[in-house]
Amino acid sequence: AAAVAAECQRWLGWLDVADRLAEDREQLDELRQDVADAGFVDAVLAGMGGSSLCPDVLRATFGRSGSGPDLRVLDSTDPSTIAAVEHAIDLERTLFLIASKSGGTLETLSHYRYFWNRVEGAEPADGGVGARFLAITDDGSALRQSAEEHDFGWIFLNPEDIGGRYSALSYFGMVPATVMGLDVAGLLGRAVAMGERCRETDPAANPGLLLGAVLGAAAVAGRDKVTIVCSPAIATFGMWLEQLLAESTGKQGKGIVPVESEPLGGPASYGADRLFVHLRVPGDGTPTSAGASRAGAGAGAGTAGIALSTSDQDAALDRLRDAGHPVLTIELAGTLDLGGEFLRWEVATAVAGAMLEINPFDQPNVQESKDNTKALLQRLAETGDFGVDAGPGTPDQAAGLVDTLGPGDYFAILAYTQPGPEIDALLERIRLAVRDRHGVATTAGYGPRYLHSTGQLHKGGPNSGAYLILGDERGHDLPIPGERFGFKTLIAAQWAGDLKSLRDHGRRVALVRLGEDREATLGGVLAAVGG
Repeated sequence: AAAVAAECQRWLGWLDVADRLAEDREQLDELRQDVADAGFVDAVLAGMGGSSLCPDVLRATFGRSGSGPDLRVLDSTDPSTIAAVEHAIDLERTLFLIASKSGGTLETLSHYRYFWNRVEGAEPADGGVGARFLAITDDGSALRQSAEEHDFGWIFLNPEDIGGRYSALSYFGMVPATVMGLDVAGLLGRAVAMGERCRETDPAANPGLLLGAVLGAAAVAGRDKVTIVCSPAIATFGMWLEQLLAESTGKQGKGIVPVESEPLGGPASYGADRLFVHLRVPGDGTPTSAGASRAGAGAGAGTAGIALSTSDQDAALDRLRDAGHPVLTIELAGTLDLGGEFLRWEVATAVAGAMLEINPFDQPNVQESKDNTKALLQRLAETGDFGVDAGPGTPDQAAGLVDTLGPGDYFAILAYTQPGPEIDALLERIRLAVRDRHGVATTAGYGPRYLHSTGQLHKGGPNSGAYLILGDERGHDLPIPGERFGFKTLIAAQWAGDLKSLRDHGRRVALVRLGEDREATLGGVLAAVGG
């Protein structure tokens, strides 16, 4: 316990980072002016997990502000997704934000090399290629060294005592917010106010402690599936919460399973393992896309299903409460209150981790799939194949997997393909068919982004998940400068590597190859699982 406590002490910089940035915003103010003067119309953030999720939530919630550039978040190695980003931007008037705490994230460095090569080939205007690039990283990282060597226009060094998933209110979240022209002072102000409340020694007056106690107690009691329901105005906030909860608590065979973007059903759709948390913006009556939270900005937000308005959410949750399901409601005055919610949930997750007797700041199993990917790429170069028996990869594999589900389990779809409205809609229909037929929680994530989010929970958390990997092998490849392989090969190595990792941990996992007509294949999966 003493060793864990000492390790935790190394990662507490997130507790007051909002206070520090609120007091000293000079560098952010200068960046805002620089971006305006440079005339950028587009911005691309290359990052994974904690380096991308907060900016993606802010982009989806607030959009572009005034004359600020239109931000796209790139956290996929799918060649079609990368090509869609490139085709959507004005390459000569785009700012590229390269965000990596370690400075060695394979996906992010591959994006960096690809777009550096593309900008270099476009003969940039005065200032050179580096003037189009901005780095967010830790001091001493390889990315900082590269940024200095290549004369990046801006380098932001984040405090080293902040882990990736706790970095929303640090430079990793606030630099992209500044680039977009958002009200950073307002976001930080809400966070500072929440921080003051979370320092209260009276537990009844401490919102972070209270929430964490509820999450931890519910998980210990068997209600470890935290179903996140967000008002339409903040529909994507659950996407950030998903990583925070899953990666922080999913280890040592324990964990909280966040259930994000699963449409609400009737009381009979749920087992005794659910806790519902409603993040509610009063008066938010505009329905929105339920699938928007799953799709990255590069491919365009999905439009699967129509999420309920806040008043309809209230009614649906009242029915669940009346049926005996626990429902916790958190009221927000408006969208800027997300600044405070980032901190509230960080505190709560740390508290819940303590109740589960785990270290909420490490991620011991995340590296496994990364190492497997590198090993498979090396094997491919040496032998010409990955050496992973993926099986036939037909929709029947999904049926066999789903048939293993029982009370307390959850079903996870892990889709290595380009997001889009049709795909989001099909994934949602598969989730609902499984939930309503088997009474289990369902999740969905796009690969490889989920490897930096829920991937830790999948391998290190309770052995209650059944994982369906969807492998997309269509389309043309895109080269990665300096590598012997392209993005198409990289993403195949990533799903094959995670397949191996899940098997090594004794998890229930199946693969379906999407084939040339991925919609038709997913239709076959839907039929196979009883939809």
